[in-house]
Amino acid sequence: MTSTIESQPQSDQQTRHVRVAVIGSGFAGLGMAIRLRAQGVEDLVVLERGDDVGGTWRDNTYPGAACDVQSNLYSFSFAPNPEWPRTYSEQPEILAYLQDVARRFDVLRHHVFGAEVTEARWDAAAARWQVRTSAGDFSAQVLISAAGALADPSYPDIPGIEDFAGTVMHSARWDADHDLTGERVAVVGTGASAIQVVPSIQPVAGSVTVYQRTPPWVIPRGDRPTTAFERALYRRVPLVQKAVRGVLYAAREFLAVGITKDPRFLAPVQKLARTHLERQVRDPQLRATLTPDYTIGCKRILISNDWYPAVTAPNAEVVNAGIAEIRPHSVVTRDGVERPTDTLVLATGFHVTDLPIAHRITGRGGRTLAEVWADGMTTNRGSTVAGFPNLFLLVGPNVGVGHTSMVYMIESQIGYVSKAVQAMDDEGLATLETTQAAQDDYRALVAERSAGTVWLEGGCGSWYLDEHGHNTTLWPDFTFRFRRLTRTLDRQNYVGTTADAREQVPA
Repeated sequence: MTSTIESQPQSDQQTRHVRVAVIGSGFAGLGMAIRLRAQGVEDLVVLERGDDVGGTWRDNTYPGAACDVQSNLYSFSFAPNPEWPRTYSEQPEILAYLQDVARRFDVLRHHVFGAEVTEARWDAAAARWQVRTSAGDFSAQVLISAAGALADPSYPDIPGIEDFAGTVMHSARWDADHDLTGERVAVVGTGASAIQVVPSIQPVAGSVTVYQRTPPWVIPRGDRPTTAFERALYRRVPLVQKAVRGVLYAAREFLAVGITKDPRFLAPVQKLARTHLERQVRDPQLRATLTPDYTIGCKRILISNDWYPAVTAPNAEVVNAGIAEIRPHSVVTRDGVERPTDTLVLATGFHVTDLPIAHRITGRGGRTLAEVWADGMTTNRGSTVAGFPNLFLLVGPNVGVGHTSMVYMIESQIGYVSKAVQAMDDEGLATLETTQAAQDDYRALVAERSAGTVWLEGGCGSWYLDEHGHNTTLWPDFTFRFRRLTRTLDRQNYVGTTADAREQVPA
C-alpha cells in the first residue's frame, strides 16, 4: 500500500481508507509514524487536532515552560540534536526540535491537522476502525492512540469559578495576549507548571498569591548554556553526545532504586531538597509552609532555582487555607479571608487517570475504553486491551515515569507496536488482539511491583494514583526492564484472525 494523506482538512464527508491511523502528533505520534515508514508502511495518516506537530510542547506556552529532563536525554535516540542551546531546554526549543524531526523524516505529508477524533468505533464485520474526526471520516485497519496523558487540562471544581469577572486561564491554555503587568494574580496549584509560571510572572504582576494544597519537594536546577565547543564536538563526534546521553540515563535510573525499591536511597536527594529550601527561604514560618510532610518521590520531584525566591518576594504570598469560593472579583479561603483578584491562573494539571480519549474509543460489544476501565486502567504491556482488536496505545497506563525521560519509554512502546504491525503483515492477519488472561497477568505484575513503592508508602496522595488508590500511571520498576519486556512481541499472548476473519490464529 502506498497511498498517503496530505496535511490538510477534508472538504467532504467521503471516508478515507488507510492501513494505519495514528491519533496525536507529539513525541509518541511522530516517533510511531517515523518507525512505521521505516518498516515500509506508507498507507498511514496522523490525525492531529492542533495546527502543528508537538503535542504538549505545542500547547503549553505559559511563561517559563521548560523540560525537567536534560535535552540530551529528552530527545529521540535516532535523532540527536547537537545544537541544544542549554542543558535543559525550554518549550520553544523542544517544539522547534519536533518540527525539525517531522520535516527531516518526511512525515508531515501523512498528517491531517485540525482533525480532532470525536469517535473511533470497531467495526467487527469489516475488521476495521471507523474513525470520525472534525476533519472528516477515516477507516483504518490499525488504530494507534498517541493522545498522551498530558493532553487535556483538568479544571478544578471550585464554587463560583464560573462567575469570576476577571480572566481565567489554565497553564496549558495560556493567553499570551493578556497582560499581567500590575495585576493581582491568583495561581491555583504548586505543581510542575506552577513553579515555572510563578517566577516568570512575579516580577511584573502587582501581586501573586499562590494557593497551595500540598508543597512540593524542589531541588536545584543544574541548567546552563551549552558551549560552542560542546556543540561542535557533538556535530563532529556524535558518539560523544551518545555517551553523554548514556551517563545521564544511568544517573537518573539510580533514582528508581529509591522510588521503587528502597526509599532509604532517596535520603540524599531529600537532604538536597531540604538544604535548597533552607538556603533560599529564611523566614521560619514560610519555610514551614513550604516544607512537605511526605517522602520525596511520593509526588513528582520538581527542579527550580527561582521558585523559592519568587514566593518569598514582597509581592508574593503562599496560602494554605484552601479555597472556599471564588467571587466575581476575589478569592475567599476557608479561613474567611477574601483576597481581591484580577486573574486566575489554574496550574491544576491534566486528566491522567481518566483519559478523555478513552470515552471516544468503542471496542467489541459497544463498550468504550472508559467503561472497560471503570475499576482502573489496565493493559498488556501498556499497549493493548482485550476487546479492542488492532488498537494500540502509546503513553498508556503504567508507562509514565517520574525520574527519567519519557521519550525512552515512548521509544520502547514504539518498538513493541511496530513489531505487532509487522507480525500482522508477516502472518497475513486481519486482526490481532491481546488475551484477557495476559492483561490480567500484566495487571498483577504491575500491582506486585507497585507494592512498597514510595508512591504508595510515601505518605502522600498524588495524580499518580486513581480514585481506587491504584497506581495506573507509572511504571514501577527500572525503565530498562520495561524495554526488556517490550523488546519482542509476546505473540503467545495474542489471538489473530486471518483475512477471511474466520480462522483463529493462536501463537
